[in-house]
Amino acid sequence: MPRIAYVNGRYVPHMFANIHIEDRGFQFADGVYEVVALMDGKLPDEVGHLDRLERSLAELEIPMPMTRRSLKIAMRELVRRNRVVRNGALYIQVSRGVAARDFKFPAADTRPTLVMTLRNMTFDIAARKAGAKPVITVPDIRWKRRDIKSTALLAQVLSKQAGVKKGAAESWMVDDDGFITEGSSSNAWIVDKKNRLITRPTSNNAILKGVTRSALQALCKREGIELVERAFTPAEAYKAKEAFTSSATALIMPVSSIDGHKIGDGKIGPITDKLYDLYIEYANHPSGKQEKWNPR
Repeated sequence: MPRIAYVNGRYVPHMFANIHIEDRGFQFADGVYEVVALMDGKLPDEVGHLDRLERSLAELEIPMPMTRRSLKIAMRELVRRNRVVRNGALYIQVSRGVAARDFKFPAADTRPTLVMTLRNMTFDIAARKAGAKPVITVPDIRWKRRDIKSTALLAQVLSKQAGVKKGAAESWMVDDDGFITEGSSSNAWIVDKKNRLITRPTSNNAILKGVTRSALQALCKREGIELVERAFTPAEAYKAKEAFTSSATALIMPVSSIDGHKIGDGKIGPITDKLYDLYIEYANHPSGKQEKWNPR
């Protein structure tokens, strides 16, 4: 069965999905995106992702291409049309739209471009828990509005590729003051010697407010896991008892080493393991925040 994509109100075969050559998302990266995990037919943290989508668009003065209710309907229809996909990644991208190439904003009536795709993924939790991965640190060369989930991702691409060349699964970026901000496609976490979970606080010029990150924060509060939001250095991370990354599709990735420094015993630690179980339980029991969709 061929993959189906959504492009400006039409559901089309993925291989034939296209946008105009003068779309500002293509020419200027003038747009934003979200990635929502599809887990057993559910969209975990859908509300959080749509909240962040609306915020990012507002920061760039791009109107929503449709109401949230209509967007949720379109998302579910895309899932239905890709009926063989039960676990995957639903990608949403909104650009300012099509206009003659010019740096300034186009006319106010320019219609935003909305595209969505869905790709298959597996969530073998046991395998993921067993697969602790190495990370490296690299300089953070991104722009200062890191709170916007912009499609301008070249700095992250270069950071990720630097890790690939060294056999690492992720790259943790380090700011000019010597503190870790976040991963190229994830948030960064460590557990110190006092079993405190540490992650960098969000701000416009530091890190993106990860939706999975927010869910983990809420779970920590509920379960009494001590969480400290502060900056930390690579040197402190090297001495951590545990470390992991979080993101919408990777969920939680245990970190085995940082810049060659072994973390704990190189395997998933007890706090990371507990948070993984708590998050999967949360994803499977949405408490009204997620909705199950049964493709026909």
